[in-house]
Amino acid sequence: MSTTTPRTPTPAPARTRAAHHELEARWQRVWAERGTFRARDDGARRRRYLLTMFPYPSGDLHMGHAEVFALEDVVARYWRLRGYDVMNPVGWDSFGLPAENAAIRRGENPAVYTEANIATQAATMRRYGVSFDWSRRLETHRPEYYRWTQWLFLRLLENDLAYRATAPVNWCPQDRTVLANEQVVGGRCERCGTAVVRRELTQWFVRITAYADRLLDDTRLLDGAWPARILAMQRNWIGRSAGARVRFDVVGGGSARSVEAFTTRPDTLPGAPFLAVAPESPVAAELCSPDRAEALAACRQAALDAGEIARTTADRAPVGTFLGAWVVHPTSGERLPVWAADHVLPGYGTGVVMGVPAHDERDARFAAAHGLPTGSGETWASVDDAVARLERSGRGERATSYRLRDWLVSRQRYWGAPVPVVHCPACGVVPVPDDELPVRLPELAGEDLLPRGRSPLASPAADAWRRVACPRCGGDAERDPDTLDTFVDSSWYFLRYCSPGADDVPFRREDARPWMPAARYVGGGEHAVLHLLYARFVTKVLHDLGWVDVVEPFASLLAQGQVVNRGRAMSKSLGNGVDLGEQLDRYGVDAVRLAMVFAGPPEDDVDWADVAPASLQRFLARALRLADDVAAAGGAAPAAADVAPGDAAPGTRAHALRRTTHRTVHDAEDLLERDRFNVVVARVMELVTAARTAIDAGPGPGEEAAAHAAAVREAVETVAVLLGLVAPYTAEEMWERLGHPPSVAEAAWPAVDPELLDEETVEAVVQVDGRVRDRVTVPADVDADALRAAALATPGVARATAGRDVVRVVVRLPRIVNVVTR
Repeated sequence: MSTTTPRTPTPAPARTRAAHHELEARWQRVWAERGTFRARDDGARRRRYLLTMFPYPSGDLHMGHAEVFALEDVVARYWRLRGYDVMNPVGWDSFGLPAENAAIRRGENPAVYTEANIATQAATMRRYGVSFDWSRRLETHRPEYYRWTQWLFLRLLENDLAYRATAPVNWCPQDRTVLANEQVVGGRCERCGTAVVRRELTQWFVRITAYADRLLDDTRLLDGAWPARILAMQRNWIGRSAGARVRFDVVGGGSARSVEAFTTRPDTLPGAPFLAVAPESPVAAELCSPDRAEALAACRQAALDAGEIARTTADRAPVGTFLGAWVVHPTSGERLPVWAADHVLPGYGTGVVMGVPAHDERDARFAAAHGLPTGSGETWASVDDAVARLERSGRGERATSYRLRDWLVSRQRYWGAPVPVVHCPACGVVPVPDDELPVRLPELAGEDLLPRGRSPLASPAADAWRRVACPRCGGDAERDPDTLDTFVDSSWYFLRYCSPGADDVPFRREDARPWMPAARYVGGGEHAVLHLLYARFVTKVLHDLGWVDVVEPFASLLAQGQVVNRGRAMSKSLGNGVDLGEQLDRYGVDAVRLAMVFAGPPEDDVDWADVAPASLQRFLARALRLADDVAAAGGAAPAAADVAPGDAAPGTRAHALRRTTHRTVHDAEDLLERDRFNVVVARVMELVTAARTAIDAGPGPGEEAAAHAAAVREAVETVAVLLGLVAPYTAEEMWERLGHPPSVAEAAWPAVDPELLDEETVEAVVQVDGRVRDRVTVPADVDADALRAAALATPGVARATAGRDVVRVVVRLPRIVNVVTR
């Protein structure tokens, strides 16, 4: 290997769009032919299940998809290199409103739009090089899938976990359908942004509240494995409150003779001057005197129109009315007025609370607005003392309340799994027998899909589908016209992946056992309450029914940030949208993937305006030239292995390069386990520079050429293996040019020689707010104070912190410093 003559590297020309496509298509064919990414599922290796939140098929993939797929593929490829049998399946959450609204505009069935988008996205996914196991592919809109979604609903129904009830619900006037509480954000539809109103409708609910304690308590199993903020959101949404129920005798008013109030502060009972009731609660109607009925109706409608979120905000004038009823204070005997108050929510506790303005800000605002007394502010010694007094007097007892409400699952839209029951005049609600599933959607299109205030499946266009014989008595009956919320589809899809193609069961317990829980779930934090809570609930139900062995579906969670542009979410109206396809054509897949991973820690937002895929394209070209130089020197791939590690004598250039190579692998392993993927990229860049320097400089005086060549080959092979985590096409090209058979994805994680890890000095990476800004060389045994001082003195940190306050400096000895600014 001739490495004695330094040369000046020439920049490689940027690949054309055609060249990108040709290279990418070639390796896609190789992976497909070899079945490189199929889970073997044979028990020969330890298994790990990697799961990505599956996309909705609306148009092509966008920049957010590009980020999540790049990040999750780092994990998948790393695990394979470590010797795991990895299941990394792919699918689409393909029911839902966008496809239905598009079909109405186009005059077609939603399946046409949906399947065209799936085909487009699938092609982009394959091009993007994500190591999915395509043999496990699923789409939730296909009857072979939603048959089992309907089966799941029937299991909930037969176990008293699904029920039909008339209740105030969230109604989106734009999409003309009901929304679950979790789908209302700031009083608006999370899908279209329209202000949500309240209506009373008969709907299907799932009794998720029956699992409230387990959903809350089991979050302890996820501490340290899920992001703390996600767990906090789950806990807050469940909202368990300990307190007491207090019974009051009613004087006057309507038909009620007694009423119970829930309070978290029973010790404040002595100073309570009034009772407040949710206007839409049935208790309000029972308490209301006939002459106050009209005032209650107006108050009730105002509360429904406002929505639950707006009613509890501090900047809104509190609405209420006196109900013409009084209650007797259980200890003082004083008569207290009873008011309907819209800051009281019907589902919290009993829908009745003690008004204690001296101790509650919302009660104080309400009292001030309606001229009510504020009370004495007197309290008992403690909550426990208060509960004991109530229990001794028979006027109350300890109780628990929850913020969580039962899951509203029925939708008045077409594009979803039909609710699998029929309504029979003689038999009532009758489940469709399992052997008659799936209840298939009828073929409707265009204007027949318009809701018009009811489900399209209740319209004349669906008469033939809707009219059926009762499965129980054989008489005339009708199918339920509602469809199931798409979150029911996604509440169990990760289990279907374990038994692809099963046609007799939704999944087999013996198939799920070695894979579940999923070792890693990757997706956006926007599903912190919605999907994740429902998936946890369904897993617990299936565990109780004997279908799965686990009580939590996802052992760990990686929640990535957003991709923004110029500091703002990408939007056509803002003119800052970025087209993924155009970026792939211009820079190639590898450069875009590398940009996503290198931009910062996964949990941080990526501002596309700040990344430089063109420079990363040049870096990839430099890495590829390393393989060309090694190959040009001659010799088959194993030749360098004939040189023992000890042949690179200490103090030689070869020995220094080997130290850099082995330290890079050692550090990369630690960084990957901690999701510091961006720092791994930085270390690979350093190794590329070290290998380039070694090639150009050649062996040092008295150094054996063979030992130098072996060290160079080892470094370049290591670059190919590590680069394969992020830039698979370039890595495959390098691996092939180095003389290895495909595929680098099937290689082993490089072994590390511990003797090569001892160093006198190390190079520490210095980050500012998670982004690499400089590097500093320090003694290997540097202490935290010295490394902190050295990092803060670097020019890169000075530039990045100019005009900003340094609020914290995080030191991870001896190689990482992160400066946090404000």
